[in-house]
Amino acid sequence: MCATCGCTPSGVATLVRTHDHSHENGHTHENGQVHDHVHPHDVLDATDLRTIALERAVLAKNDALAGANRRWLDDRGIVALNLVSSPGSGKTSLLERTIRDLRAHVPLVVIEGDQATENDAARIRAAGARALQVNTGTGCHLEADIIRRALDALEPVDDSVVMIENVGNLVCPALFDLGEYSKVALLSVTEGDDKPAKYPYLFAAADLFIITKIDLLPYVDFDIAACIAHARAVRPGLEVIALSARTGENLAAWYRWIHEARAVSV
Repeated sequence: MCATCGCTPSGVATLVRTHDHSHENGHTHENGQVHDHVHPHDVLDATDLRTIALERAVLAKNDALAGANRRWLDDRGIVALNLVSSPGSGKTSLLERTIRDLRAHVPLVVIEGDQATENDAARIRAAGARALQVNTGTGCHLEADIIRRALDALEPVDDSVVMIENVGNLVCPALFDLGEYSKVALLSVTEGDDKPAKYPYLFAAADLFIITKIDLLPYVDFDIAACIAHARAVRPGLEVIALSARTGENLAAWYRWIHEARAVSV
């Protein structure tokens, strides 16, 4: 799909049981001077038009499949949460802690998305939940058809929660609807408080923003208030939870949010 990041609609995901750009040209002028400079594309060429048409077609197909996923989930009272962040934000650690704390009360399964390895699915299973690993190869995000096949394999029970840990990436996963109840954006305090301003599409699409690893705040330069302000500049009223999976601080707010989502879906 993504002409700028290397993943394509022909990429294969394995279930383990319009852009602007410019180019630099060197020009020789009549006076003999040679220099490089950037020319913006004022007119799209045929390749650009084909790329735009392909991307729109892929997104339209994905949206149709996502709609089918959403109906399937809604009919069963299943809440699917699409967790999106950069690598290392603490998604898997938060899921491990969530599973251990809620497994006695909330039926929960996990779809794990990574380009390679089954490491995270193994961690989830060790925490006590069923998990399916999806390896996307060169792909940098999950898509609705992958989720459909994963749901068929996992067969989540009615009124359960499906956690989708998307491939670590702040860009492409924001564009792809999977049929989820909500997108949840995560950002750790080690990543910089300006990320919502630099990567606005994810935070604009999210229904919940989780700031993770707040136990590290004494050791990093991270302004929570500024970070929240950046996020709410692109999504006014965005709900924010700052927590630590390691210490348990404010996990109750996250668990309350999950219970409220389940109550709405029933």
